Amino acid sequence: MSPKDRFLTVYGRKPVLEALADPTLDVDKVILADTVRGASAAEIQRAADASGVPVQRASAHRVKVLAGNGKQDQGVLADVVAPRMRPLSTALSAGRPPTRVLVLDGITTPANVGMILRTATAAGVGGIVVPRRGVAALDPLVVKASAGVAFRAPVLRCGSAAEAVGMLADAGYGVYALGASTSGSLFDTDLPNRAAFVLGGETAGVSEEVRSQVTGWLSIPMPGEVESLNVSAAAAVLCFELVRRGGKSSH
Repeated sequence: MSPKDRFLTVYGRKPVLEALADPTLDVDKVILADTVRGASAAEIQRAADASGVPVQRASAHRVKVLAGNGKQDQGVLADVVAPRMRPLSTALSAGRPPTRVLVLDGITTPANVGMILRTATAAGVGGIVVPRRGVAALDPLVVKASAGVAFRAPVLRCGSAAEAVGMLADAGYGVYALGASTSGSLFDTDLPNRAAFVLGGETAGVSEEVRSQVTGWLSIPMPGEVESLNVSAAAAVLCFELVRRGGKSSH
C-alpha cells in the first residue's frame, strides 16, 4: 500500500501546528526543511515533542516535492494518519464492501472536494473515491473545507475515475452519473443493492472515459429556472436521498 493511501499530508506552519494540537488526530511524522530555523523551527519542534511525534529534517526541495505545493508549504509538512482511507481495490476485496460509493470525476476545486467529503461522511456513505489524477489533491484547502472531516472520511484511492468505474462495474455495482434533466429522477429510480454514483467536474461534467461505462443517468428535478446545482450541493441532495431511502449506506 502506498503511503499516500494511508496518510493525508498537511503543509504550512499553521495547519501543521493545528494537526499536532488536535488530540483526536494521529500524526505519523513531521518533516521540516533544513532551511527553517529559529523561532518557527523551535515552535514546531516543541509541539511535536509534546505530542510524541518524530521530526525529520530534509532539504527544502524534498519538502516541496512531498507537499506538492512549493508556494505554500513554508518548509514544513505533517503526515496525518487517515484511518478510513484505503485503496479502492482493498475495499472491493473486503468481506463487506461498501454498498454505496461516490466517485469524483474531474472535480478540481478544493472547496467542493472538502464539502463532498464532509457531507458524504455525515450521511454514512461507505466510500468516496478520490482519484489521484484529475481531482483536487487532498491538501490543507480540502481539509479546511471539510472542517477536518477529511481526516476521518472513508476515502478510496485509485489512479483515475475511469479506472474506478471499471473496477466497480466488474465488482457488480450499478454505475450511475448525475446529469441532465432528461435523465431519470434520482428520487424515483430503483437502485440495485450495490451502486456507485459519479459526480462530474465543475465545468466539463462527467468525462468521456467514464460516460462510456455508466449504467444509467440520474437527475435532480429542479422546477425553478436554474440549469444546474454546484457539484457539492448536488452531492448533498444525493447523499441524503440515500439516507431517506433507509438503511446504512456503508454495509
